Amino acid sequence: MSGGEDFRVRVVEAENVTPTIRRLRMLRCDGGALPPYAAGAHTVLTLETGGPKLRNAYSLLGSTLSGGAYEIAVLRTEASRGGSAFIHAAVGVGTELTLSTPVNLFPVHHLARRHVLVAGGIGITPIAAMAAELSAMNAPFELHYAVRDEALGAFAGDLALRHGAKLRLYVSRRQERLAVREILQHQPLGTHLYVCGPERMIEAVLGDARAAGWPEDSLHAERFLAPAGGEPFAVRLARSGLMATVGEHQSLLEAIEAAGVDAPYLCRGGACGQCETTVVAADGSLRHHDHFLSDAEKAAGDKIMICVSRLEGRELVLDL
Repeated sequence: MSGGEDFRVRVVEAENVTPTIRRLRMLRCDGGALPPYAAGAHTVLTLETGGPKLRNAYSLLGSTLSGGAYEIAVLRTEASRGGSAFIHAAVGVGTELTLSTPVNLFPVHHLARRHVLVAGGIGITPIAAMAAELSAMNAPFELHYAVRDEALGAFAGDLALRHGAKLRLYVSRRQERLAVREILQHQPLGTHLYVCGPERMIEAVLGDARAAGWPEDSLHAERFLAPAGGEPFAVRLARSGLMATVGEHQSLLEAIEAAGVDAPYLCRGGACGQCETTVVAADGSLRHHDHFLSDAEKAAGDKIMICVSRLEGRELVLDL
C-alpha cells in the first residue's frame, strides 16, 4: 500500500549501459500519461519472476513534469534475490511490467544556496537526475562521481557532455580518491550535500560533513537496502488472524502481501519508516536491518520495519 496507483507499462528501450547495469525505458500500455515527478523520486517495480512476486524500488532517471516515459537503471548484483538477475536476463523491449506512483524521499532543496552531489556506483541514478534538474534551473552545483573502473561508470560519458567541469570523476583503478573533507571545506554557508551509493561511502561522507560542522538539515542521503535473507519463519497477524511463512529469500512485507494483507510501505528499503509495525510477540530474535529505528527502539524489540528486517526464530506475531 504505497498510497498511490499502480500502472501497467511496456518496455520500449532496453540496453546494457555497462556489463552490470541495464537501462529500461517504459511507457504506459494504455497510452496514457504517467504521473509527473521531480528528481530524486523512486518507483516500485513489481516483478513476476516465476517464483515469489518481488517488489523492488528503483530511482527514476532524469525528471519529468509532463508525464513522459520512466527510465530506471538496474545493477546486477551477486547477492540478488532474483529481481536484478530477472531484469538482466528476461526483461527486454516489449516486456510488460507494473510500477507504482513515484514517491520522492530524496528531493532537491531549492532554497539551498549551492548543491554538492556525491555518487558512488549505481548511486548515480538519483544524483544524475538531480544534476539534470539543477542544470535546467541554472542553479549552482557540483557533481562528484566515484566508480571502480571508468568502463563501469554508468552514464559517465553522458554526464561529462552535459555538465562539463561541474563533473569530477574518481576512478579507483587509477588510484583516484574522493576527498570529501577537501570538497566540503570550501563551500559557502547554505550549501546542501546529497549522497547516494554504497552504505560505507554514505556513512563516510556524512561523517566527514558532521565532523566539519555541517547542520543535519543540510545533509541528505538515499539508501535502498535489499531485504536480508535468512532461515524461514512463521508470521502470525494478530488483527487479521492470518498466518504465513516468510521464505529464505522473501521479506516479511512480501510474505504479508502474499497472504492478502495490504500493509503500508513507501521505500521498501528500510529508510522511510512507513512500514513500522508493532511486535506483539517474538519466539526468537529480531534482526533489524533498517536505518529508521534508533538503537534504543531496536533493543526494546517492540517495533520492526517489515520491509527489510526479519526474525531469527520460530514465530513472529505482529499487530496487523
